[in-house]
Amino acid sequence: MESGQLPVWRGLGLLGRGAESPSLGPGGCERRLLWVASLLCVLLDLQLPGLLAAGQAEIENHLEMGRKLLAAGQLAEALSHYHSAVEIDPKNYLTYYKRATIYLAMGKFKSALPDLSKAIELKPDFLAARLQRGNILLKQGSTQEARQDFEAVLRSSPDNTEAQNQLARVSELEFSMQEARTAFQRRNYLGAISILDRAIEISPWDPEAKELRSECHLFLGDYSKAILDLKPTTKLRNDNRGAFLKLSKLYYSLGEHEESLNQVRECLKLDQDDKDCFSHYKQVKKLSKQLEMAEGHVEAQWYEEAIEKYKAAVKTEPNVAIYTTKAKGHICHCLTKSKRPREAIDVCTEAHHLDPRNVFILRDRAEAYILNEEFEKAVEDYQEAKEFDGENEELKEGLERAQKLLKQSKKRDYYKILGIRRNANKQEIIKAYRKLAQQWHPDNFQSEDEKKEAEKKFIDIAAAKEVLTDPEMRQKFDSGEDPLDPENQQGGAGHQHHWPFEFNPFGSGNFHFKFHFN
Repeated sequence: MESGQLPVWRGLGLLGRGAESPSLGPGGCERRLLWVASLLCVLLDLQLPGLLAAGQAEIENHLEMGRKLLAAGQLAEALSHYHSAVEIDPKNYLTYYKRATIYLAMGKFKSALPDLSKAIELKPDFLAARLQRGNILLKQGSTQEARQDFEAVLRSSPDNTEAQNQLARVSELEFSMQEARTAFQRRNYLGAISILDRAIEISPWDPEAKELRSECHLFLGDYSKAILDLKPTTKLRNDNRGAFLKLSKLYYSLGEHEESLNQVRECLKLDQDDKDCFSHYKQVKKLSKQLEMAEGHVEAQWYEEAIEKYKAAVKTEPNVAIYTTKAKGHICHCLTKSKRPREAIDVCTEAHHLDPRNVFILRDRAEAYILNEEFEKAVEDYQEAKEFDGENEELKEGLERAQKLLKQSKKRDYYKILGIRRNANKQEIIKAYRKLAQQWHPDNFQSEDEKKEAEKKFIDIAAAKEVLTDPEMRQKFDSGEDPLDPENQQGGAGHQHHWPFEFNPFGSGNFHFKFHFN
């Protein structure tokens, strides 16, 4: 820099008075500040149009991207661009309106309302925004505010058909809600529901209408419909703990303890210190844990442990009948699986009285009757179950098996021959066989008639032992098929079985037996 030449900032006096700066004299400081301020204004005037143009271009770019993404159905991405446009220019009423339309397309009407209100604040004569806001308010059931918006539109545009129609719907909704309340107070619940159906068509986001219709369904005993109406109100009202608690109790009374637990947890998320919700939560949690453990024991085939848990659940909740009914049905199943037919029949019969259309209870009692060798009753239970569920393959197979066993019981029953239960193990079968084989040994009898009678019994005893000690043949017999019956053999040929003793049972003369007690 040449000697004597001052930097620009010094020439402008922006650094204050320095050693090289000449004295400004009296009033020099004020004159300098005025001069600098004037210069800055000139510079800003020169640059401001460029800055504004750049900002407007960015806004237009966001709006254009938002329009394209909206057309492509990418609502969340479109919304982010409208957010950016609003941040850059918070005074643009149209940007708020466009963002509101995105919220509405996403079903977020609560978020759309503030944007529509802001657009109206910035441009009070913006009729499209007033119509849109009025429509939302009407759907929310806010009839007074909706009426104000539609009337404002009609003041500016008296021939606006949409505003005229919507204003008529406002009056209709107000009248319907009044009529519904009157019908409810008079206990005309069906009449109130009919009126509320129309009201909810007009104002689907009105929690009051849904709550009132839910109450009507409750008084009529239709809990499922009551739940359908009550559930949306948890989102339509802020901090609606009462609805969550009511839903939890409704699900609980229907025996849906898992969903009951979910709903009461939602209540506690809003306020963990809510006494009513916490008290109900403890009850549902205890019952749910007992039932979950019982179901786990059944899956693991620990039937005795499962029975104890189901009994504990009945003690935990003795006042809601559905839990007692379900517990008895499950205990019936566990007793049948545990091969305790007499107890199973008693419990299953009690459960059947409580829930007469439950096909699983009928199935389990039928199986208990089979274990108890009451085949006619087993057939009756399977037939009754099949009437309720004719397409159930398990019931079809069970009925066929019970019918075979009934037919078989009228012929030769190997269990009865050996005098053992159907759940006897191999050791018990062999023990019974040895005892009877020695008792009915033909050599123990003197007369020809006695020997022939003993021979017949001895053949049956031997056949019973052969079938019941062979797992494959025993399974066939338990399914209602006699593996030694010639009718069950292919082509009608007799079964060439090997007898466990050496004699000709169809010969005559003296009998000599050699036993193989295997």
